[in-house]
Amino acid sequence: MLEHILNLSAFLFCIGIFGLITSRNMVRALMCLELIFNAVNINLITFSNFIDNLQIKGEIFSIFVLSIAAAEATIGLSLVLAIYRNKKSTRIDQFNLLKW
Repeated sequence: MLEHILNLSAFLFCIGIFGLITSRNMVRALMCLELIFNAVNINLITFSNFIDNLQIKGEIFSIFVLSIAAAEATIGLSLVLAIYRNKKSTRIDQFNLLKW
């Protein structure tokens, strides 16, 4: 059972990395980053249950990761919205607002 869950987590992580590298859309990049965070959470909970079933250290740490991911999604989507209002595009390769 452990191997199946770790394979699922590795698969989600690889999809997230591939999507993050190849995406040109900022919203898609944020979604791929969320996939990476979810793969890490699956690993945390799996190893926490595998090593010690009575303590919930992995679950607590995954709650912290989820709260950071929610804050990242909120800030990221607000930045995407602000950039879209100014440039009328959400493509990453056309994004040069922060250059001097």
